Amino acid sequence: MRIVSLVPHATEICFALGLGDQVVGVTHECDWPPEAADAAAVTRDLLEPGLSSAEIDAAVREITGKGEAIYQLDEQLLAELEPDLIVTQALCPVCAVSYDDVISVAERIESKPKVIALDPNTFGETMVDIRTVAQATGAEREALTLIASQRARVDAIEAAVADRPMIGAVAIEWLDPVFIGGHWTPQLIEIAGGVDLLGLPGEPSPQSSWDAVIEAEPQVIFVMPCGIDAAGALEAAEEHREQLVATGAQRIVAIDGSATFSRPGPRLVDGLEIIAHVLHPDVVPLAPGPALDLLL
Repeated sequence: MRIVSLVPHATEICFALGLGDQVVGVTHECDWPPEAADAAAVTRDLLEPGLSSAEIDAAVREITGKGEAIYQLDEQLLAELEPDLIVTQALCPVCAVSYDDVISVAERIESKPKVIALDPNTFGETMVDIRTVAQATGAEREALTLIASQRARVDAIEAAVADRPMIGAVAIEWLDPVFIGGHWTPQLIEIAGGVDLLGLPGEPSPQSSWDAVIEAEPQVIFVMPCGIDAAGALEAAEEHREQLVATGAQRIVAIDGSATFSRPGPRLVDGLEIIAHVLHPDVVPLAPGPALDLLL
């Protein structure tokens, strides 16, 4: 089978299921696992490089407000790859090529690829997506193994924090303007032994304000800008130090939103373990990724 993945978390699922050698096309943002770079990149970013957070937000609003996507699909290259399966999503217009555009292009490709969309809103639905890809590719056995492994890690975290006090937390996935982590992020915080004070499980990430964050009185703030790694998140936090410190939070921690929260793939469990380590380091002493404190 020849697979083209038009969203990074789908690429990660394919490789986690042992389908990497069948992935012939990916997006320009598919950077995990590293082997994904061997596949042809069939998209490019339409945003200008070097924009500030506020400028990125404004540009995204303008483009998506016209019903357009911020990514461009190389239709000719996609056709040349002769895919049997295209995996995309329709959940977030900021995260991928327009779903309608993908369907339209697929109908014109000689190989007549099947198109499936992964659109999870909750943590449980991200596990369902693994099964969806598996059913489309004949990797059901591998999916059972992967899901069982993920479930065991989740169970271990739940057991570790079961008797610990719940810690009030806020997850910020964009800083200018302020957006609060939604969808699966509030669930991850709860499983990790916290209380998400502003996010709503299964709901889109809401725009908020610094006043709302202050009023929530969080003990811990997770800075996890969408599409940005931990070092970039810490840099963004430094740029908004005054607002963050004004919240009175005891800890302000920058974590890799790109790898472990923005993408609803297998590495969400890494994100869960990072949050649990930050909230309860005495019972979750190790984390699979960096958590960088803003020095108060």
